[in-house]
Amino acid sequence: MAVSTIYSTQALNSTHFFTSSSSSKQVFFYRRQTNRRFNTIITCAAQQTVVIGLAADSGCGKSTFMRRLTSVFGGAAEPPKGGNPDSNTLISDMTTVICLDDYHSLDRTGRKEKGVTALDPRANDFDLMYEQVKALKSGIAVEKPIYNHVTGLLDAPELIQPPKILVIEGLHPMFDERVRDLLDFSIYLDISNEVKFAWKIQRDMAERGHSLESIKASIEARKPDFDAFIDPQKQYADAVIEVLPTQLIPDDNEGKVLRVRLIMKEGVKYFSPVYLFDEGSTVSWIPCGRKLTCSYPGIKFNYAPDSYFDHEVSVVGWTGNSIDWTS
Repeated sequence: MAVSTIYSTQALNSTHFFTSSSSSKQVFFYRRQTNRRFNTIITCAAQQTVVIGLAADSGCGKSTFMRRLTSVFGGAAEPPKGGNPDSNTLISDMTTVICLDDYHSLDRTGRKEKGVTALDPRANDFDLMYEQVKALKSGIAVEKPIYNHVTGLLDAPELIQPPKILVIEGLHPMFDERVRDLLDFSIYLDISNEVKFAWKIQRDMAERGHSLESIKASIEARKPDFDAFIDPQKQYADAVIEVLPTQLIPDDNEGKVLRVRLIMKEGVKYFSPVYLFDEGSTVSWIPCGRKLTCSYPGIKFNYAPDSYFDHEVSVVGWTGNSIDWTS
C-alpha cells in the first residue's frame, strides 16, 4: 500500500515518476506483474537518491515497519556484509536504512554524566546528520558512525554508498529543519501510551533483558523529552499512523486487538491519499460476515476528511482482528 499510496501507482504495466522537490532530477518507479495471483515487483531507476523519513519513539515498531516498507521495493533488508556485526544499517536491493541513533554525540555513559536522554537534542549531532544525508542524497558515499546498542558506545564508522532509496529512521528525522527539507516523504508512527508500554515491555524484557521496573522507570524518565522533542515532529509528517486501543471491546485490558488510523496530508506533491469508496465522503463500514472469516470482535473500517495541525487530511481507520478475504 505504501508505494501505491505515495506514488499513485494505478496500472501494473506502466511507468510512474516524480521530480524531487530539491532539484530537477527525476526518479522512475516501474511496477510489473510477476504472477496474476501474487505480488508485483517494484524496480527503480533513480538519478537522485529518494529520502524517506520515519519517526517514532523508542519501542514503537520503527524497525518492524521499516522492514515491511523496504520489502515493498524488493529483497530482504540485511546488515552490511563483512561489516560491524552490531551495525544498525540495513541494506536491501534498492534501499538502505540508516538508524539515526548512529548520530548520538554522547554514548550511554556520557548521557548519564550529563543527565540527558537520547531524545534530548544535546545528545545528538544534527550537523553531521544533515551533512551525511545531504551527501547521500547527492550521490556521495559517507563514513557514517555506529552507535552500539549492546555496549552503549560509539563504534568505528562504516562506509555507506548512496542507494536508490534512503530511509532514515529514528527519534529525530524531522526535528532539524535542514534534515527535514531533504526528505521526499515523511512518516510518523504515533503509538498511544497504552500500546507503547505493552510493546516496550515485550521488546526490552525479551530482547534486551531489562526488568519490568527498569522499563517503567525509563518510560517515565523519557516522557518529558518525548513530549518536547519527538511528539511535535508529527505536525510535519506527510502521513501519520496512529495505533490505539480498540473501541470494539468494552473495557478491554489485554491490548491484543488494536485500532489504527492512517492520517494523510492533502496537497502533498506526488502523494494521493487513499480513501474508501468515495473520496471526500464520510464512510463507516463493517464488512459482511458471509464474505470473510474473522474471529471476535470482527472488524470495522471508516474514512473521512478531517483537519490535523491546521492541515487538511484524509483519515482511513480500521479496528479488529486480522481477516481472510474469501471473495
